[in-house]
Amino acid sequence: MILYFTSIVAALVSVVGWGYLLGATLLTRRLGRRPQSIGQVTTAGVTILKPLHGAEPGLFENLVSFCTQDYPGPVQIIFGVQDTRDGAIAIVDRLRAEFPNRHFDLVVDSTMHGLNRKVSNLVNMEQRAQHEIVVVSDSDMRVDPHYLSRVVAALDPPRIGAVTCLYYGCGATGVWSGMGALGINAHFLPSVVVGLGLKLAKPCFGSTIAFKRSALDEIGGFRSVADCLADDYAVGAALRKRGYDIAVSPFTIGHVCAETSASDLWQHELRWSRTIRAIDPGGHAGSVVTHAFPFALMAAMTGLAAASIAPSIAAALVLGSLGCRLALLRQVERSFDLPAQAYWLVPPRDLLSFAVFMSSFFGRQASWKGRRYSFISDGTLVAAGGPTTP
Repeated sequence: MILYFTSIVAALVSVVGWGYLLGATLLTRRLGRRPQSIGQVTTAGVTILKPLHGAEPGLFENLVSFCTQDYPGPVQIIFGVQDTRDGAIAIVDRLRAEFPNRHFDLVVDSTMHGLNRKVSNLVNMEQRAQHEIVVVSDSDMRVDPHYLSRVVAALDPPRIGAVTCLYYGCGATGVWSGMGALGINAHFLPSVVVGLGLKLAKPCFGSTIAFKRSALDEIGGFRSVADCLADDYAVGAALRKRGYDIAVSPFTIGHVCAETSASDLWQHELRWSRTIRAIDPGGHAGSVVTHAFPFALMAAMTGLAAASIAPSIAAALVLGSLGCRLALLRQVERSFDLPAQAYWLVPPRDLLSFAVFMSSFFGRQASWKGRRYSFISDGTLVAAGGPTTP
């Protein structure tokens, strides 16, 4: 009886998942038709804050993309590390040699202002900012030359408190970084598109948060989120509470996935999933319907064992759910102008995403940049552990 009911429930969830995947395909197609114009050109001064930690794969190329912007106004780029031995310092020195006319600043400061080390880094860097517009972007982002002009133009309306960007994944090297990129392109990016299309999502991503300094000061600066696990989400929530809107740009930027092992990928994605669960438990639980393929496999195996599902129906469930995922991924490629994805990785990628999703419900710890953190239900950090085992 257990196998029988398991097969029926799993089959129903899988079929609902088909609906989600097909709906996501349609919404992604619609988003791809949005205008990509830069908007009104401005020459306002911009400070870009780049918190760094280690010489991760692709870091030099990522940072070069921010140094080669066609923005007509003055641009200051501040790099921040917390350790004089950090490998990223050599990358910054290389940038200074290759771009001698750019305004770079390097802040090396170990001062902690809360349990979130990235935010403490930002607080230390913020003091050097010289311009009215501040753009924060994670170190693993890669952009085109028009990025800054588009972001600053989107920030112009008075009601806009910040601008954020959707992002797609691209692997730095190896199969594990490729799996990470595929997870973004086949799962994360479509889920955000659905949330935006249904007006359920209120994103604010670390890929880009562009502020007016006055709005940032109103929420208490970066210090106000120094104990938050999801600092980017917390910044967006604080701005919305003040009556501001967060603009989501109509273009995407690249997230360079640098995982070099299965362990790196697992820890990274588990942190993401547990963070989402902490800040949006209902939405996180509801995302169970996005895992159509694993539930189809579950329905097929238990249904065949209990003789509750005919072999032809079991095969249709599995192939249909996989086909819906592939159709969505193909539409993501077209809408966001991505290169052809590794379709052969889609089945194991779906199973990995499901395993991460299920594991996210057990425990309130996350590993980030080699350290382990604990947090309570609202995503507030309560303890910081020492370095994790490499």
